[in-house]
Amino acid sequence: MLRTIKEDVCAELVEKKSKFIANIIYVQTVEEAEQKIKEIKKKYYDARHNCFALSVLSENGIVNRFSDDGEPSGTAGGPILNIINKNELTNILVVVTRYFGGILLGTGGLVKAYSESTLMALEQAEFVEEQLGMEMQVIISYSDIEKFKYYCNKNNIKVINIEYDEQVKCIIEVSEQEKEDFVRNIPNLNFKIEDYKIIKKKNIRKP
Repeated sequence: MLRTIKEDVCAELVEKKSKFIANIIYVQTVEEAEQKIKEIKKKYYDARHNCFALSVLSENGIVNRFSDDGEPSGTAGGPILNIINKNELTNILVVVTRYFGGILLGTGGLVKAYSESTLMALEQAEFVEEQLGMEMQVIISYSDIEKFKYYCNKNNIKVINIEYDEQVKCIIEVSEQEKEDFVRNIPNLNFKIEDYKIIKKKNIRKP
């Protein structure tokens, strides 16, 4: 299980006329994080710095990255990443945008400002747990759709989409264990599974 934010949050801090805008964004891949960074830079195109840190779960483990984006080394990205790690957060991107107010803050002041703005945003966040899982497509007949929906509800399995064609195609989110239980129990279910397949692996949230 990993801990992350339920939804994106933002906070602002003014320190000696410099404005620090901390955006905390939920991401699932490094590529998604990189795209979000580009969007933030475009949104705050007139800002002096857009410093960031991220922590993302990949197939090879946790990926941590940070950037001071022109601020003195160790005064922005690193402190932000330290806060992410201390709070044991994953699949998260923090971008702190700075509008320079004309007064130099010094290295200590910068560390304090980037840290405080990040913590202010985190105070607004709601946290959830995720686990590695997958999307699975299950094909059933029209006559069994209600039984299948009841099974999913009873077993806390999220149904993402239902497509009504010649047969019913259901997309569900399951953990590895739930997938194994489902496949193992197919012969004993009170409805017939015409076919099933794994669509993609992803992180899933459970209520």
